[in-house]
Amino acid sequence: MTHTNLTFVDWLIMLLYFVFVLGIGFALKRYMKTSKDFFQAGRALPAWICGLAFISANLGAQEVIGMGASGAKYGIATSHFYWIGAIPAMIFVGIFMMPFYYGSKARSVPEFLRLRFDEKTRALNACSFAVMTVFSSGISMYAMARLIQTLHVFDYFFISAGMPLGWIFHFSILLSAIIVLGYIFLGGLTSAIYNEVLQFFLIIAGFLPLVLIGLKNVGGISGLRASLPQAYMHSWQGMSHANTNPLGVEVFGLAMGLGFVLSFGYWCTDFLVIQTAMATDTQENARRVPLIAAIPKMFFPFLVILPGLLAIGATAPQAQVTTHTVNGTIIRETIPLTEAEAKGKGLVPAKTDPLTGKIVLDASGKPLLDYDLAIPSMLLHYFPTGILGLGLTALLASFMSGMAGNVTAFNTVWTYDLYQSYIKKGASDSHYLAMGRWATVGGILLSMATAYAATGFNNIMDTLQLVFSFVNAPLFATFLLGMFWKRATANGAFFGLVSGTIAAVMHHGMTLPLEAHPGLHGGWIAVLHHYPSDMAQNFWTAIWAFSTNFIVTIVISLFGTPKPESELVGLVHSLTPKPEMGHLTWWRRPEALAVVLLVMVVALNVIFR
Repeated sequence: MTHTNLTFVDWLIMLLYFVFVLGIGFALKRYMKTSKDFFQAGRALPAWICGLAFISANLGAQEVIGMGASGAKYGIATSHFYWIGAIPAMIFVGIFMMPFYYGSKARSVPEFLRLRFDEKTRALNACSFAVMTVFSSGISMYAMARLIQTLHVFDYFFISAGMPLGWIFHFSILLSAIIVLGYIFLGGLTSAIYNEVLQFFLIIAGFLPLVLIGLKNVGGISGLRASLPQAYMHSWQGMSHANTNPLGVEVFGLAMGLGFVLSFGYWCTDFLVIQTAMATDTQENARRVPLIAAIPKMFFPFLVILPGLLAIGATAPQAQVTTHTVNGTIIRETIPLTEAEAKGKGLVPAKTDPLTGKIVLDASGKPLLDYDLAIPSMLLHYFPTGILGLGLTALLASFMSGMAGNVTAFNTVWTYDLYQSYIKKGASDSHYLAMGRWATVGGILLSMATAYAATGFNNIMDTLQLVFSFVNAPLFATFLLGMFWKRATANGAFFGLVSGTIAAVMHHGMTLPLEAHPGLHGGWIAVLHHYPSDMAQNFWTAIWAFSTNFIVTIVISLFGTPKPESELVGLVHSLTPKPEMGHLTWWRRPEALAVVLLVMVVALNVIFR
């Protein structure tokens, strides 16, 4: 990969971003007078702000780097994460689930589970969710550190100080932690939301030129098609054949695992995104927030997936020849490719261990491609000075946003659902506000620890979907039954959730993707089945987790006693009054926007089939 030659203009753009995000935190600090202000943004923000934050909370490193990586690894089929793996679920949460969340006055998703079921179900979900947010934040931190290390951003400073270049990885993790800690500690959820909105516009400004320049250099869409295997350019065709299905997932596994379990499990139950919708001022606006977010979400594949395809289909880099004059003599110097560049494909280099610098090999002894570097490689290859600074700032903003969203979700769940409920009840509001700030510190420290666990994957989206299959997939079965079946009992929900999580763990421990080593990728119990890819394994892990929870919850509930119907009003669909929308014309109602969104997403699936 070409070394980064950042100029004053590039550094200035990045410096202004860091000053701005910290400035938001300092500006909001004086408004953080109560725990509601810190954890819930006072429930006073407008719908459009929360809508952009709703999508941006998910638009962290996993979205930008992960989707670009998946585009390079799996092709246009990665669009399924948007068109069937996001939009239908976002519509569902807006139309059906936000009235429950907002109307119940629950301060978090685990607290809603307490209202619907009992304390033990809440405690289990709070613990598992806290672990998930720490891992997600750590993945964003890892991705940012890898970016800074690979782009050699701080090489000059470390060489000048006589420090080993291997320390850059650790320094980058520490730097990102300090910045995110600063503005969340000061401004809480409000600070995170406003920075997520800023990051949304930075992503567009930084990535739209990248796509246009990349398409021009490969000869447009026709040139891109010619440079890639045919299977890379179809989202639905050829899914029944292994050699024409880069994703490695058959239609049922895709539709059930991603389109239903993982997507609905994430968008409908993950407090990371739900908290942004609950920060708005009315229930009516809370329903609109996911629908507003779905509009730009639908078109983001063209900004984050397409660069991955362009990176893998581009002409491989060549050794650079520089010319300079010494005492009147013209000297030509050849700068050879690094080992990672030479063993890569297109602009995607081979993966190197961030600590040892050695090339990482798969189970068959072949170099792994570092798909996470697809978009950074595109930025270095195509962007000139100034624009490069903007592109790098957009990437850094996505990492910061992903970390901040997870940390704010962590400090809320820790303070409300664990500390206040089980450790120190009845304390003053100022005490819980202080605890929320110190929980932010703890969340950052834990995220730093988990950042190192992500080094075992060459695609952070694979890592995230694995975590979601353990946490969100079984949880969605609990929510689905709890909200739409009044017969579901507390014991059924608790033991169903435990069983679903155990099923995910067992499935992961007894299956393994092809070419992977037993361990983080699975097979740590025994290898009873091989999947074509990490993603296929993740989808089926989610299916097993959801199905096990669903069945166990039903069986146990049939032998138990449900809560009285009077206690379930506002918590179960059939017992909850429908939102009053009579004052709105039909085209202003959320249902009308939902229909338009469904028509648009079907059209996109047909066009890119």
